[in-house]
Amino acid sequence: MFKANLRRARRHQLLDPSAEHGVTKFSDLTQQEFQEFYLGYRPNDPTSQLHNAASRPTAGDPPSTFDWRSHPGVLTPVYNQEQCGSCWAFSAVENMESQWALAGYNLTSLSVQQVVDCDTTDGGCNGGDTPTAYEYIQKAGGLESWKEYPYTAKNGRCRFDKSGVVAQITGWEYAGKNDEAKMADYLATHGPVSICVDASNWNNYKKGILPASKCGNQLDHCVLAVGYDLDSKYWIVRNSWGTDWGVEDGFIYLEYGTNTCGLATEPTSSTV
Repeated sequence: MFKANLRRARRHQLLDPSAEHGVTKFSDLTQQEFQEFYLGYRPNDPTSQLHNAASRPTAGDPPSTFDWRSHPGVLTPVYNQEQCGSCWAFSAVENMESQWALAGYNLTSLSVQQVVDCDTTDGGCNGGDTPTAYEYIQKAGGLESWKEYPYTAKNGRCRFDKSGVVAQITGWEYAGKNDEAKMADYLATHGPVSICVDASNWNNYKKGILPASKCGNQLDHCVLAVGYDLDSKYWIVRNSWGTDWGVEDGFIYLEYGTNTCGLATEPTSSTV
């Protein structure tokens, strides 16, 4: 499998000089193992009563480059979901952490495990969706901290204690659905945006800008868009595979303007 993945990485490198492909921590996995253990998007229809139909207004003229990593106190450290299909929960919670901080509260690592264990609409390590994760969080009254309800990378019994809630949301909204220019405007105005993508070819990515030609549009993974560069035409995307993957300790660059990997299909954000 390692040799097969190395040949695959070399083929990608020949066809895609804009990004570097090679040996990663996933290089000994079959494609089925990679998708089963490290992806996890499973679409669910939200109940809609918690959805804010009219998104918050934006400036209408976003700067040419923007990166929330350059703004202290907005992003928590890159997480590692490990061998659990909980990307959807990480994406939603990471967005909520940033929205909570941008609303004037202290940046706090929130409990992804609470969502994995207690959201009965979604499937924990067996996958889920971000809108239904937001809806669970609002109905529950908020999230406990990561410290009080730590991540275990496996499904468990719900141990949520409402008295331990440290952050809450008022709902969720789409953040420029199917429109990357509106996504960029929303991101620069309101904060990092949760997105779901086709990450089936991300296992041998090392650095550089991944083009749309190396992605499908069958969504299978959820992540967080934290910035963009309109001059060099790429999105800056935070993943949940730890700091030993990707570029700049846990990130990937995706080509801008081509709906790369389906990134504009389901951009969302919680509201505080």
